[in-house]
Amino acid sequence: MHEDGKVVPITASLDHARNVPLARLPVVLLQVRDMAALQLRKSLQTLFDNADDTLFEMADKAASNSEQNFLFEAMRDLRLKRKSIERGYLDRFYQAFARIGQVDAVVSAGYDAPAWMSSEPQRRVALDAMVDRVLARDGCTLNQLTLRLSALTGQPLDDRRNPLGPAMLCDYLLLAGRHLGVATRVKLVILTLFERYVLEDADQLYGEANQLLMATGVLPELKTIPRRPVQDGDLRHRRAPARPGTAGGMAAELDADEQAVFASLQGLLARVRGRLAPRLEAGSPVQPVSTADLLRLLSHLQHYVPSNQDADDFDLHQQLEQLLTRFSMKSGTCRKVEGVDEDVINLVSMLFDYIQADRNLPQSLRSLIGRLQIPLLKVAVLDKRFFSRNHHPARRLLNEIASAAIGWDASDDCRRDVLYLRVEQIVQRLLNDFADDPAIFAELLAEFQAFNSEERRRSELLEQRARDAEEGRARSHLARQRVQQALNQRLLGKTLPRVVVRVLEEAWSQVLLLACLKHGDTSAQWLESLQTMDALIWSVGPHDSPVAHQHLLDMLPGLLKALRDGLASAAFDPFATREFFARLETLHVQAFEAPSTGTDRLCEVSEWVLVADEIILAAQEPLMPVLDLVPLAEDDPAMLQVQRLRVGNWVELFEEGDGLRCKLIARIDSSGAFIFVNRTGLKVREYSPMALAKAVRCGEARLLDDTLLFDRALDSVVSQLRHYQVR
Repeated sequence: MHEDGKVVPITASLDHARNVPLARLPVVLLQVRDMAALQLRKSLQTLFDNADDTLFEMADKAASNSEQNFLFEAMRDLRLKRKSIERGYLDRFYQAFARIGQVDAVVSAGYDAPAWMSSEPQRRVALDAMVDRVLARDGCTLNQLTLRLSALTGQPLDDRRNPLGPAMLCDYLLLAGRHLGVATRVKLVILTLFERYVLEDADQLYGEANQLLMATGVLPELKTIPRRPVQDGDLRHRRAPARPGTAGGMAAELDADEQAVFASLQGLLARVRGRLAPRLEAGSPVQPVSTADLLRLLSHLQHYVPSNQDADDFDLHQQLEQLLTRFSMKSGTCRKVEGVDEDVINLVSMLFDYIQADRNLPQSLRSLIGRLQIPLLKVAVLDKRFFSRNHHPARRLLNEIASAAIGWDASDDCRRDVLYLRVEQIVQRLLNDFADDPAIFAELLAEFQAFNSEERRRSELLEQRARDAEEGRARSHLARQRVQQALNQRLLGKTLPRVVVRVLEEAWSQVLLLACLKHGDTSAQWLESLQTMDALIWSVGPHDSPVAHQHLLDMLPGLLKALRDGLASAAFDPFATREFFARLETLHVQAFEAPSTGTDRLCEVSEWVLVADEIILAAQEPLMPVLDLVPLAEDDPAMLQVQRLRVGNWVELFEEGDGLRCKLIARIDSSGAFIFVNRTGLKVREYSPMALAKAVRCGEARLLDDTLLFDRALDSVVSQLRHYQVR
C-alpha cells in the first residue's frame, strides 16, 4: 500500500525511528515529552549545583590531604563533564520517546535490561532500591501513565520501559555519565542526589503528563489519583531559597555549608594574605578599614575604570594601595584592609588574573570582562555566596556572557556586532549604576538571557539547515555510489548500443538515484527501476529464437511505459527522450526483421560500444577531499582530543596568523566528517577525524574549553593555592 510521505507509521523499524524527526510523533506525545524535558532539565541543574556544594563540603571535612585531593579532583571532573552529562541525559530521553512506538524492537535491540545490571554491586543495589521506592510511592500514577501511552501508541508498554518510568530515568543518567572518571563513592553521592532532586518529583511529572493525556481524550475514564502530599522530610531535602544580600553594604548571611566552603578558601589564601597595605613609615598606628569604607573606596575606583584598550594596564592592588595611602595620610593612621575582606580581594584578583590569561576567551571579551573586576569584587564583599553557589546571579551573568561570546573572532567588527554591543552596555551599566544592591545582577541576567535566547534561536536555525544540508549531501553520496555499483555490474565489459549506454548513464542513473534517496536500495521502487534497466539491456541484444522474439513482443509495452514514466520523473530532456525512443524502436524492429543476421546487422543500424571503463557519476558538490595523510596512532594525544570532541564544542583554527573560531554541529556517520560553522550558523570548515587530529598536532587547530568560565577560573585558582600550600 502506498503511504503518504507526511504520514509515518508508529510501528516503523527501530533504526528508522532513531532518525525520524520528533516533530512527526503525535502532537500530544510531543507535548508530554517537552513538558517532562523542562522539569528534568531544571531538576538536573539543581542536582549538579548541589553535587558541587556537597563534594566541596566533603573535601573540607576530609580526614587526610590525599582524600581531600581526591574529592577536589572528583569535583573538577564533574564540573568539566556536567554539561555533556546533562546534554547526554536529555538526548537519551528524547531517543526513548522516538522509540516509544517500537517496544518490540527496543526489547530485541537490548533495551529490555536496565543499564545498571552490569554495573558495580553497590550501585546496582542502590539503583534497584531507588526504583522500588518510586514504584511503591508513585506506582499507581505511573501505571495510569503507562496505560495511556500504550493506548496512544497502540503498543504494549510496561512501567520498566516507560520513558518516564524510574528505571528509564535512572538508565539515562548511567548512560550519560558512563565516562565520568570518579570512584564508586562519588557516584553513590550523585545517585543519592539524583533520587532527591529528580525522582522525588516523579509524582508531579506523572500527574501533569496524565492530565495532559486525559485532556486530549486518552483514556479519560481512568480515575484521577490525588497527588501525594509533600512531607516535612521532603522539604528538608529541598534546596533552601537563596537569601538576597541586604543593601547598604551589609554582608549576606551564610548557612553552615556556605561558611564551610568559604572557610576552606580562606585557609588556602593564608599564604597571600598581608600584601595589601598603604606605603607608610613603619610604626604608624594601624586602623582596620571597615567593609562600608572599603565599598566606598571601590565605588570611587569603579568610576575610573579605563576603557577596553587600557583595561589590561589596570592593577587593582596598586590602585587600592594608592587610595589607602591617601586615606591613611588624611587620617594620620595606617588604614589597612584585614581579615575576610582582604581574602576576598586576593581571591577575586587571582580569578581575574586567570580570566585575562585564558586563551579560550576571545581577546575582545577578556578586555570587556576585565572592566567588571571591581563590580564583581563588590558583590563578593557583600555576599560570600558568590564563591559557593553556582546559581548566584553575578556568577551566572559572567558565565552567560562568556558562553555567548566564545565564537567571537579577532576579525569580527565588534562595533557592529549586536552581541558585543549588548555586553558592553551591561558592563557600562554596572560601572555607572551598581552601588551596594546586588539585585542589579539578577535584573541584567534576565535581560541578557532573553536577548541571547533570541540570538541563539536564529543561529540554531541556520545550524540546523547546515546540518540537514550536510546529512543530505552524505546520503546523496552514498546513493550515488550505490547507483554506480548497479550500473557497472550490468554494463562493464558489455557491448551495447551507444544510445542505450548514454541514456542509462545520464538519465536512468537519476531515476535510480531518486528511488534510492526516497525509498532506499531495498525498496520496491529501487528493484523495479533495476528490473526496467535489465529489461532494456536484454531487449537490445541479439535474439535468434522464436521464444525470445515472443518474449520481447510481450514485454515491450510494459518496458516502454516504465521507461517513459522513469525518464519523465527524472526530468530528462523531452527532445532527447523522443530521439531515444525513435532509435530504440529501430533497434527492436531490426531485431524482429533480421534474426539471422544477429549483432552484425544491428551494428549497422546503431553504433555499438564496448563499456570498458567504470562509470563515475559526477556529484553536484564534491565531498571532503581525501588527503594522503600518514595515520596517527589511536592513542596519540591529538587523536584522543579529537575523539573526545562532541557536537556543540568549539575549535579555533589558525590560518595566516588569524584565529577562526568555529562550532562542531555534526559528525556525519557515513563519512566520519566533522562539520563546523561560525557563530552565526554558516558552514566554514569540514574535516575528517585524521585531518583534524593532524591540525591539532601541528598547532593549526586548538580545541576550546567551553565549560563555565567562573568554575574554570575557580578550579585553577584553588589548584594554584594548594600548590603554594604544598611548597
